[in-house]
Amino acid sequence: MKRHSIGILNGIIAAASYGTNPLFALPLFNAGIGVNSVLFYRYFFALIIYGLWLKFYKKANFKLSKNEILPLFILSMFFSFSSLTLFEAFRYIASGIACTILFIYPVIVALIMRLFFKEKLPKIIILAILLVIGGIILLYNGNGEETINIKGVLIVLLSALLYALYIVCTKKIKAIRHIKTDKLSFYVMLFGLSVYIYNLKFHSTLQILNKPVLWVYAILLSIIPTIISLETITIAIRLTGPVKTAILGALEPLTAVFFGVIFFNEPLTLKIITGIILILSGVFAVILNGNKQTKQVY
Repeated sequence: MKRHSIGILNGIIAAASYGTNPLFALPLFNAGIGVNSVLFYRYFFALIIYGLWLKFYKKANFKLSKNEILPLFILSMFFSFSSLTLFEAFRYIASGIACTILFIYPVIVALIMRLFFKEKLPKIIILAILLVIGGIILLYNGNGEETINIKGVLIVLLSALLYALYIVCTKKIKAIRHIKTDKLSFYVMLFGLSVYIYNLKFHSTLQILNKPVLWVYAILLSIIPTIISLETITIAIRLTGPVKTAILGALEPLTAVFFGVIFFNEPLTLKIITGIILILSGVFAVILNGNKQTKQVY
């Protein structure tokens, strides 16, 4: 399989797995578990499970050089604070509006790559971005009574910017480009966990998961939308580039729509179907634009 095809496949897996976040996180929220506690369990379990797998199955080398530590820490802060700011935005605006605004991040990625790295954007990629944004807007199904809070909008825009920076830096920071994907993912989880440890120490208290089913949801949250998504998105970024990976991320809300229809009896309207078609058209345009990729170690 060609490198570009491998990257596209990993980008699709990353988006689909990350789109399962609501399936596992919402039951925890509904049980009264706060945001900081949920995110702590997500990263903590992911770190333990992934670390044991790397240590005893892959026999990974966890050693870092001095010049790798700071860039990895900065990268993990982008990723971790992106999650935190998105959930913080839910306090001010509806989650549907927040997630719709969040998907401006492919545009931010494209702008960063164009302005700072002089990357040319083919017309088909620009078309793909427009199709994806149009599709995401159509997927949003508001009740007509929701109001827009400017503070919430600014926070979710910050979340989009941080996620875009994570995607770009994974590809462009020289000190970490040679680090293997699994090792990079492990340290992103490790350093990212420090954010929630800090928040729990100074801003809230860790809530205990007092039912077996909550432990199951927390563990699944740590595996599917965290471990699987984080590793596959890193491979996708390295093999297909930041812009294409960002566009493939539009498959995330399609996963949410799928689970909503199957498990929560949400309606599949003509508007939603049109949004799905637009998103899939944008993704298909990315697949068609199979430029040769530079070789990266993963």
